[in-house]
Amino acid sequence: MRFTRRFTRIFIILCLIAVFVTTPILLFSSHRLIHLGSDASKEFVGDLSILKHRIEVQALNAVQQEEVENLKEPILDVYRDGNQISAVSLYTIDKNDSLGQPKNISLAGNNETTHDTKKVGQQSLPEETVGRREKVSEKSRAKEVRQNVQSHPRRVLDERVKEIKDQLIRAKAFLNFAPAGSNSNFVKEIKLRIKDLERAAGEVSKDSDLSRRAIQKMKAMSATLSKASRLFPDCSAMVKKLRAMTYNAEEQLRTQKNQASFLENLAGRTTPKGLHCLSMRLTTEYFALQTEEQKLPNQHKFQNPDLHHFAVFSDNVLACSAVVNSTVSTARAPEKIVFHVVTDSLNLPAMTMWFLSNPPGKATIQIQSIDMFDWLLNKDTLQKQESLDPRYTSPLNHLRFYLPEIFPSLNKIVLLDHDVVVKRDLSGLWHINMNGKVNGAVETCLEGEPSFRRMDMLINFTDPMVAAKFDAKSCTWAFGMNLFDLQEWRKRNLTGLYHKYLELGSDRPLMKAGTLPIGWMTFYKHTRAIDRRWHVLGLGYDSGVKLNEIEQAAVIHYDGVMKPWLEIGLQKFKPYWKKHVRYEHPFVQQCNIHD
Repeated sequence: MRFTRRFTRIFIILCLIAVFVTTPILLFSSHRLIHLGSDASKEFVGDLSILKHRIEVQALNAVQQEEVENLKEPILDVYRDGNQISAVSLYTIDKNDSLGQPKNISLAGNNETTHDTKKVGQQSLPEETVGRREKVSEKSRAKEVRQNVQSHPRRVLDERVKEIKDQLIRAKAFLNFAPAGSNSNFVKEIKLRIKDLERAAGEVSKDSDLSRRAIQKMKAMSATLSKASRLFPDCSAMVKKLRAMTYNAEEQLRTQKNQASFLENLAGRTTPKGLHCLSMRLTTEYFALQTEEQKLPNQHKFQNPDLHHFAVFSDNVLACSAVVNSTVSTARAPEKIVFHVVTDSLNLPAMTMWFLSNPPGKATIQIQSIDMFDWLLNKDTLQKQESLDPRYTSPLNHLRFYLPEIFPSLNKIVLLDHDVVVKRDLSGLWHINMNGKVNGAVETCLEGEPSFRRMDMLINFTDPMVAAKFDAKSCTWAFGMNLFDLQEWRKRNLTGLYHKYLELGSDRPLMKAGTLPIGWMTFYKHTRAIDRRWHVLGLGYDSGVKLNEIEQAAVIHYDGVMKPWLEIGLQKFKPYWKKHVRYEHPFVQQCNIHD
């Protein structure tokens, strides 16, 4: 009996517990079911409305609608942020479009979104389209946020490095405020901070490369600068000091630029050790030959006016070989080509030996010494010209003004500088109609180009004679690849005119030293402009020469100090020259001249 009562009591307690626990659960579940049912009904009604709306839109697209004043237009605001509204593009498919391609209607607004009702009509926009646009807009906004987050660290990569540099400048400025010879605690402290921070920072250019020690030294410097600001509160004094430091930095920069320019020009007119070695080896080899072996072949072609004659005046064996090799390799009829190379007496054996051991294929070559033409040159007058660069007053450089006397039996000749490379066949030059002119050259009077030159840049137009005879605005031209009609030259006695200007220039400053200004004066109104593609300039000083211009050019010119055989030459243009140098020659390899 006692056991039955105990069992009954336990059962009642368990039932009460079950009622108290399950009742709230059942009440909460029934409430959710009620709401769920209402939501489902709403979604069902919404689906019906969307379906009905689609049918209405299709009906509206099928027939042309008239404008109704009370018809509500679709909301075109896809994204609104304050007063700024993003420019969006709505895409609607026209049923009459056979391709079914989306038509783009561009919309933009400042304070209010506008659109063209005539183009869009009074159609209501489907809710799915708006929802799709909202999703696209949200994705684009999320993408922009990610890009901003990603770009932010890149933007601040060097902020601390810049702050360190700024601290060093300010510290040095404060240090200058201290009296000369002062050895106070502040001076010792700031000198120590400068030294420690310079050591810790070193040559670092990115914040990620900064060490923990550098950050600590940066904080210590910040505390010292705060102390310095309290010791020297005068802002005007700081401004003056910083201005003086800026001026000194600019002066140092100007000095460094002048030194760099001087060294660059010095390197440009210095013969590399490898080229000097090559000349010596070739000279030794030349004098080891028998007299009969020292003669070049095909000498009967030297004065044949029916052939294509090229003149090159150079004392550089390797440069001259590149000109010859490039011309012959691009020629359609190399057997018609005759080269006339004139060099100084020192390099005559080396130049001759090179072309004896490396003949130019089917072409003919003649090597002459400038000493053979001493009766032509007025060396005393040339030496009176003031120039830091001896090349400008070199007799070899001025020999170009005596072409009719050097080649009396020729009618036409092409003058090539030794710093050019020929990329196309040049036989077409002999078919150019010179129209009675003497010099065929590429013009350099196009403003905005690196090769642009004006006559008053190199000629003194303050001289009354110059101002009376020449026009400062007349078009200039370039040496480097020139076609000369020697018959017209002889008729007009332009060599005598050159002598006249050379003598006048020795008495008073008519022009700058060099062959270009006196060439402009000598061939003034005697020059015919030829197509610019015949001769492209600037590969020796301008790294911005366009590659398509180089590819289309017949001759490319390394004018300037950055010659392709020098270490200072522009690396991007050197391959055009190197491909015509025979680096496999044993003497070239022995003299450490490498590709």
